[in-house]
Amino acid sequence: MTHGRAEIHELLLANDLRPSRALGQNFVADGNTVRRIVRLAGITEGQQVVEIGAGLGSLTLALVEAGASVTAVEIDRHVLPVLRAQVESHGVRVVEADALTIDWSALLGPDSRGWSLVANLPYNVAVPLVIKVLEEAPQVSSLLVMVQREVGERLAAKAKDEAYGAVSVKVSYWATASLVGRVSAQVFIPRPRVESVLVRLDRRSATAAVGPEGSDVAEGPLVEGPGSPGYDRLFSVVRGGFAHRRKMLRRSLDGLVSPEAFEAVGIPSTARAEELALDEWERLAAWMPPVVGEKGDGGQDPEATEEGRP
Repeated sequence: MTHGRAEIHELLLANDLRPSRALGQNFVADGNTVRRIVRLAGITEGQQVVEIGAGLGSLTLALVEAGASVTAVEIDRHVLPVLRAQVESHGVRVVEADALTIDWSALLGPDSRGWSLVANLPYNVAVPLVIKVLEEAPQVSSLLVMVQREVGERLAAKAKDEAYGAVSVKVSYWATASLVGRVSAQVFIPRPRVESVLVRLDRRSATAAVGPEGSDVAEGPLVEGPGSPGYDRLFSVVRGGFAHRRKMLRRSLDGLVSPEAFEAVGIPSTARAEELALDEWERLAAWMPPVVGEKGDGGQDPEATEEGRP
């Protein structure tokens, strides 16, 4: 049912199509690969799946084979008629849209939950797209994406890993991420010049806090998303720290985090950005200096009055 190399070549030739470099198109031409992706995504009968960059429908058909209810998003108006002809007869909903600007609530339903996103992502938009889904599409509970190896390593990196950066921290805030496989360049048309990997991301529970090394703990809610003071403050500090990753944080965060904050939250002043796990970034960003006059700091107890003094 899925497309092999001969079928992909035939579709391209019959429809006078050429893979677009500008859109980062590399079509998967191997049935075993797309079935493996579906298996690693954990897709089961009746699962709601959104596929980004469906192309000629190779992965789409593998999702259908597994019994998924698929919404396929494609931006290329030249490819769309071919995609529709290949998959709509199998019950796939095809949507012409740019995934970077799409209204996720309109696409998936504002109150729906339990969607999976499965995609062979164009390498040039992979990071912003994954972050956009994590921040703006709570309907999506898991993602299985095929991306360039270096990008995948950044998405899944933990503190002290070579690839760890600001993107890694943001991903760990929203989800647990891991590399679950490699994909040979030989399965694509055209063959890319980079290595590809599969990354699985599972969204954290909305009611789970984040513990050491990104583990879920059962205390309190996560900080809200973009636009909330806590979230924006946290990632302002993270970006500041990684902007000069070779510097010690007390220097790279000068003017953004008070020097005394490091000792107060138990982080060495000599620490560098790549050494801090998510919970440490959160403590550092959330620390505020004691209020003058607060009880115990040598000032006046704000609850005491002249009449109430002993």
